[in-house]
Amino acid sequence: MMNYTFNDSVRIELKDAHLVGDLVIPENASGLIIFSHGSGSSRLSSRNRFVADHLQRSGFATLLFDLLTEEEDQEYSNRFDIPKLTRRLIDTTYWVQQDPRTQDFNLAYFGASTGAASAIGAAAAEGPEIVKAVVSRGGRPDLADAVLPDLRVPTLLIVGGKDEEVLALNMQAQDQMQCIKDLEIVPDATHLFEEPGALEMAAQLATDWFRKYVKPEKQQPLRQDQP
Repeated sequence: MMNYTFNDSVRIELKDAHLVGDLVIPENASGLIIFSHGSGSSRLSSRNRFVADHLQRSGFATLLFDLLTEEEDQEYSNRFDIPKLTRRLIDTTYWVQQDPRTQDFNLAYFGASTGAASAIGAAAAEGPEIVKAVVSRGGRPDLADAVLPDLRVPTLLIVGGKDEEVLALNMQAQDQMQCIKDLEIVPDATHLFEEPGALEMAAQLATDWFRKYVKPEKQQPLRQDQP
């Protein structure tokens, strides 16, 4: 049985919103992975929670949170407002760095679907001093195409082999990246990784990437004041 120093819901107080998150910190955690979910999803996403559980058992803390309030989520366009979601992720990262439970962890992002675009956008803005790694699962990094050449954070793109349109978009995005990067194809997997063993493989690929790049040294403070 795993032991935790914290395993509960948290209230993330931001300048323009109060968000709900689920924070899990295993004992002796080696870093904190912040999840950025895709459009129409939430912190309760079964696929993201599966990956989070895998990461927790591998010694990482995880934060799954709703990037939008309930009221904001009712407006469909907000789900695809990448600049808004990117700013929310940056503000939440600042909150994480101020909270005593999480302020000493090195940080990384896990983005799924459109959430990968906000993860890449936030990582490009903050740089490797703040964010140590990014993993995208079935993501749309092309929606962050304006900042792809500026990204300096080691980034792994995981795509299903049968998710042909998204695979093509990821390959194009990878070509624009100047950072440490890799693209892993999960054979026979479709966009939601519903095939037997597909999500397990994606979770292990993500874990291996984070083990390589998320080091347990003390996290550096934000270079700028809270916007």
